[in-house]
Amino acid sequence: MIDALAAEWLKLRTLRSTSLVLGVVGVVVALMALLAWYAAHLWDGLPPGQRDRLEVSSLPELANWLASLCLAVLGVLAFSGEFGTGMIRTTFTVLPSRGRVLAAKAGVVAVVAFCTGLAAVLATHAAGRLIIGDRPIRGQSAEALSRQMPLFLALSLSIAMFALLGLCLAAITRSAVAAVATLVAVWYVVPIIVNNIPAPWNERIGSILPGALAGQLAGTGNPHSLGGALLSPLAALAVMAAWVAVPYAAAAVLLARRDA
Repeated sequence: MIDALAAEWLKLRTLRSTSLVLGVVGVVVALMALLAWYAAHLWDGLPPGQRDRLEVSSLPELANWLASLCLAVLGVLAFSGEFGTGMIRTTFTVLPSRGRVLAAKAGVVAVVAFCTGLAAVLATHAAGRLIIGDRPIRGQSAEALSRQMPLFLALSLSIAMFALLGLCLAAITRSAVAAVATLVAVWYVVPIIVNNIPAPWNERIGSILPGALAGQLAGTGNPHSLGGALLSPLAALAVMAAWVAVPYAAAAVLLARRDA
């Protein structure tokens, strides 16, 4: 298994799309810093009586939302590229156990996505605190980093979940376009549709959507999300695991049954 992990790490590291996706994540962090500067500039220009009305969505959570799609696309490309070029046949020849191939890809993608997500969230937090300073802008937490680490770890875990979902969808569909389209629907379209369902079903369904799980896992809720916040941390963790386990199982079965 170590050899399989090393091989998949080499493939992902040398994939041109990896550098591109990680570069986009860096741009996301830069945009969050720019948004922090704009919010601080806007706050400074407001009359004192209006400053308490200014509210900006949590920058680390916003960075997480955007980075989730980026790393999900990386998960797709980690598998779809081999199907597109035919290299998957070589992979299965060298390592006939397709289950081990899927597990190795999943392990590498999950670690890369988690570490990248955590770095992006921490960098966004640091930039936001440095730029906003002690301005009491609503939506921006002034708590110490140690108090916010549970949320940041949960956000990073949700990014890894999206990346694994992308990987599994690529294995199921064998199409980058179909996998990315499905991801965008889960990431953006479905939450909007669910938010317009009559209560209480909008919150019930919204609570189990992927984008709503990090806040519930950390116990902070989802004040800036379309999703609900009805789950306990353990329940949120279980649902997050299900979002990975179900498509992973489907991908494993289809990989074993279909020709390369």
